[in-house]
Amino acid sequence: MPQIEVNIPDQIEMQIAQLVEQGEFVSREEAVEQLLSSGIRAYKTSGPSEEEEGAGLESEGGMMGHEDEYVF
Repeated sequence: MPQIEVNIPDQIEMQIAQLVEQGEFVSREEAVEQLLSSGIRAYKTSGPSEEEEGAGLESEGGMMGHEDEYVF
């Protein structure tokens, strides 16, 4: 499986750690993999709005066009 390095805000790291501590996931790695997969499925299901059409994940301003905000 390919590995990537991602910098995330402290708040998101704390939320992931909390989910692991609560037993929702076995490890941080599993949590990140599952949450990213869910986010991608949700993005594909809803698709970009007309004004975001063609913007994709590589647009300026963060994921889905939101400055420093990650939507899952």
